[in-house]
Amino acid sequence: MDKCCNCKINSALLQLMNKFTVVLGLFLLSISAQGQKQTYKVSVIGFYNLENFYDTVDNTMVDDQEFLPTGPKNYNGKIYWDKVTKLATVISDLGKDITPDGPAILGVAEVENDTVLNNLVHHALIRNRNYQVVHYDSRDLRGVDVGLLYNPKYFTVLNSRKLFVALDENGEPVYTRDILYVSGILDGDTIHIFVNHWPSRRGGEERSAPRRAAAAKVVKTFIDSIQMVTPNAKLLIMGDLNDDPISPSVKKVLNAKGKIEDVQPGGLYNPWVDMYKNGIGTLAYQDAWGLFDQIMMSFSWLDKAQSGYFFFNQRIYNKEYLVENIGKYKGYPMRTWDGNFYRGGYSDHFPTYLVMLKKQ
Repeated sequence: MDKCCNCKINSALLQLMNKFTVVLGLFLLSISAQGQKQTYKVSVIGFYNLENFYDTVDNTMVDDQEFLPTGPKNYNGKIYWDKVTKLATVISDLGKDITPDGPAILGVAEVENDTVLNNLVHHALIRNRNYQVVHYDSRDLRGVDVGLLYNPKYFTVLNSRKLFVALDENGEPVYTRDILYVSGILDGDTIHIFVNHWPSRRGGEERSAPRRAAAAKVVKTFIDSIQMVTPNAKLLIMGDLNDDPISPSVKKVLNAKGKIEDVQPGGLYNPWVDMYKNGIGTLAYQDAWGLFDQIMMSFSWLDKAQSGYFFFNQRIYNKEYLVENIGKYKGYPMRTWDGNFYRGGYSDHFPTYLVMLKKQ
C-alpha cells in the first residue's frame, strides 16, 4: 500500500527506462534508458506526526495531565516505552526500500520535549543511524511541539530557530505550536526546512481557518525574506497543516501549485494535490480522508538537469501493519489511543516522504 503520485517508482519509469536498479550498498540508483546509463544518489526526506508523544513526567507549565500515570489514560512507563518501540519501528522501515539508512531528514510533530525524541533516536532499531535532534519548546497549551531528526552522515545543520505564530481570540493571546526553521547542508546542497504543526480545526474548519492562514503567513514571510537574498534557495515546507492541499492556507496564502508546469521561479510546488483529489490521504475522520501531512518545495528542486538534488517523487507510507483492521476505525491509520483506551497502534497519521535524486 506504499503509494506515490506515480503509484510505484517502477510504473512511473517503465515508459522512459529499460532498467531500474537500487544499489543498496552504495545508496545509489542506476538507470539505463536508450542505451545511456546514469547513476544517482538517493535521499529520503520525510515527515511524521507522532500522535501525543508525551513522557510520563508532570510538566507544571503545560496541560499534560491526561498523559500521566495518575491521569484518565493511566499513562505509564510500559505504555510509553511501547510507544517508543512502535515509532522506532516505523522510522526504521520508512524509505528503506529506497535506501537502507532511511530518511536523511525527518520532521516530526506532537512531541512533548527533547527527552522523548532522544529516547526515540536511541532505540535499538534506529540507534545505528545516529540521528540528531533539533527541538525548541513552544508555548502551546498542550505542551506539544515540532522537531527535526537528521542523520549527520548526510545532513549538517547550519542554523535553527523557532518562528512564533501570533494568534488572539477576543483580544487575548492564543498560543499554538511554533514553526521550526532549520538550514543546513545536504550532501553539498544548502537547504532550508520549515517544520509545521498548524492550529487545529477545533470549532469547525471555516471558523478556525484564519488561525492556519496566520501560520501560513509566518512561513510565507520568512520564505520571501530568504528568496530576496537567494532567489534560487532550496526550500522545504513540511508538516501537519491541519489543512488539505487545496485549502486556502496552502493554495492562496502559500500560493502552492499542484502542477509542476504552473510553478514559476520563487513559487512553491505541492506534489500532494492530485493524490488528495484521488481520495488518498494521511488521516481519516468520519470516513473521509484528509491529506494534512504535506511536504512542499521551491522551484529550485524541480530542475532535473542540475548538479544538486532534485525532486523525484512523493510517497505516503501506509503499509498494512499501520492500518487498523477491526472496529469503527477499520481502514484508518492504527492510532495509539481510542479515547482513554490504549489501542497500541502507531499514530493516527501516516508518514509522508519525498525521494530526491542527485546525478553521480
